[in-house]
Amino acid sequence: MAKETAYTEDNIKSLDWKEHIRMRPGMYIGKLGDGSSGDDGIYILLKEVLDNSIDEYVMGVGKTIEVSIQNNRVIVRDYGRGIPLGKVVDVVSKMNTGGKYDTKAFKKSVGLNGVGTKAVNALSEYFRVESNRDNKSVAAEFELGELKNEEKLDETSRRRGTKVSFVPDNEIFKKYNYRSEYVEKMLKNYVYLNPGLTIVFNGKKFYSEDGLKDLLSDNIRKEDRLFPIIHLRGEDIEVAMTYSKAQYSEEYHSFVNGQNTTQGGTHLTAFKEAVVKTIREFFGKKYDPSDIRKSIAAAISIKVMEPVFESQTKTKLGSTDMGGDLPTVRTYILDFVKRKLDNHLHKNPETAEKLQRKILQAEKERKDLSGIRKLARERAKKASLHNKKLRDCRIHLGDTKKERNLETTLFITEGDSASGSITKSRDVNTQAVFSLKGKPLNSYGLSKKIVYENEEFNLLQAALNIEDSLEDLRYNNIVIATDADVDGMHIRLLIITFFLQFFPEVIREGHLYILQTPLFRVRNKKETIYCYSEDERRQAVKILGKKPEITRFKGLGEISPDEFKHFIGDDIRLDPIMLDKTKSIDEILKFYMGKNTPDRQDFIIDNLRLEIDLAEELEQEIEA
Repeated sequence: MAKETAYTEDNIKSLDWKEHIRMRPGMYIGKLGDGSSGDDGIYILLKEVLDNSIDEYVMGVGKTIEVSIQNNRVIVRDYGRGIPLGKVVDVVSKMNTGGKYDTKAFKKSVGLNGVGTKAVNALSEYFRVESNRDNKSVAAEFELGELKNEEKLDETSRRRGTKVSFVPDNEIFKKYNYRSEYVEKMLKNYVYLNPGLTIVFNGKKFYSEDGLKDLLSDNIRKEDRLFPIIHLRGEDIEVAMTYSKAQYSEEYHSFVNGQNTTQGGTHLTAFKEAVVKTIREFFGKKYDPSDIRKSIAAAISIKVMEPVFESQTKTKLGSTDMGGDLPTVRTYILDFVKRKLDNHLHKNPETAEKLQRKILQAEKERKDLSGIRKLARERAKKASLHNKKLRDCRIHLGDTKKERNLETTLFITEGDSASGSITKSRDVNTQAVFSLKGKPLNSYGLSKKIVYENEEFNLLQAALNIEDSLEDLRYNNIVIATDADVDGMHIRLLIITFFLQFFPEVIREGHLYILQTPLFRVRNKKETIYCYSEDERRQAVKILGKKPEITRFKGLGEISPDEFKHFIGDDIRLDPIMLDKTKSIDEILKFYMGKNTPDRQDFIIDNLRLEIDLAEELEQEIEA
């Protein structure tokens, strides 16, 4: 029988605001991360500060916001009303303190719970807030949430507004780095949702005149649109939609009170239902919902009173009511879409005709695939019982609703040796391994039929559970783990081609990565340093002194499981796969994966660096 543990007053602890945030940061900002994913904590810190500046613009003050990020120091300056001078310290350091509890001042605010900037303060090694108003200024400096200095000026010529500076704490955010692509995506969303607002980021201006119409214009090239973007506006709702000729999947961008709800919620569910219902009634045909929504590209933004989100990071709307005297979210969106979209289709018969042709084509493709789909599903189901390719984990993305900050990962590896090392090193709860047999098929230019006919593609699709939509994706992160040689690079390209061709939303939503593994192990009798680049190797040689032992890892199978666990644990290094918005997916695939062309040959020659050159350089440096 276990010995009884004492339970006294000494066991009861009360943490102050900053201690609680630092001990449980995930409760306030979601996952931590290192900046390789768009929803990592360092971007949430920026968002929390920006939300306050956006709310000033919504209230009619401050048309410009300036954002600077240099050496991981973030500065956000707005020209709003400025924080009331007597409350500057309280607003950033006292929980449940803020102006947004007054619904008259902030009726449909982005941030509502008085936590945001306190979390930024507590999780920053340096934090400074400055408020300028009424020709006076108050500033306060903090370290890890602790007030270090307060400055008050009775006379100042500074323009009114608020300036916040912070440096995230590298004890909490390990080896983090802001990626400008993710910051720019966030800022673009802010200007799409607030036409007339200018945001300047490191000297680059972002501005939108037509809101969500601009969002779709920037994401889908004119030649890839089935018809001109339909743009519908109401008092508390905005919708933009078209269909893409270049993709199979559905693409949605959803927002509530200016917040990008990446996981959707009640408003997105209602919008999907409304589109199907309206189009069915317009054509008087009971088309299958999947045929109606195939290749749709849409954006929806609504404003609700006191929204209820399913987490502090506000990525999924849970509210069912619009607030005030308005009906439910579902009823409001159904009525709006029915009225506005139906009206647009009646006024634009050419658009309606193109839409109906697309639906009929989707219906034909679905029926043509139905037989092979059924066989492929049966094969995948049978294989999943004894699938040698997939070594699954215990927890999946759909299971993590109670533990929102838990990351689940699928490693796609080549061959048995590499998958063996990862399988032995992985966390069996959250990390799965899918092993490829040799090089997969080049899927460029092929129809989706090949996904069902090709065993590896079919089993990979089944493992990810993305056949119908991304909603049921089983892993947060899909990580390509191949050797750092020519064959490994080719396999990476072939896997990326598969996703670009058939499931681009996996890349667009930031789920696909390449695993960085060390190229070198540099060690002496006292210390071992793993190096991921030539520069890191040079630094390691300098640190360890004369003639250390240098091992060049050519394949993942050469790294022992004991070593491998260091590279897929807390210190995992991932490179996100991102889409170049200036080029269409078809252009990218045609250049890299289509027939060999003189342009591609020139590109390869200009960028080729032989392994033998690197080896000779390595020998020369060791001798030196």
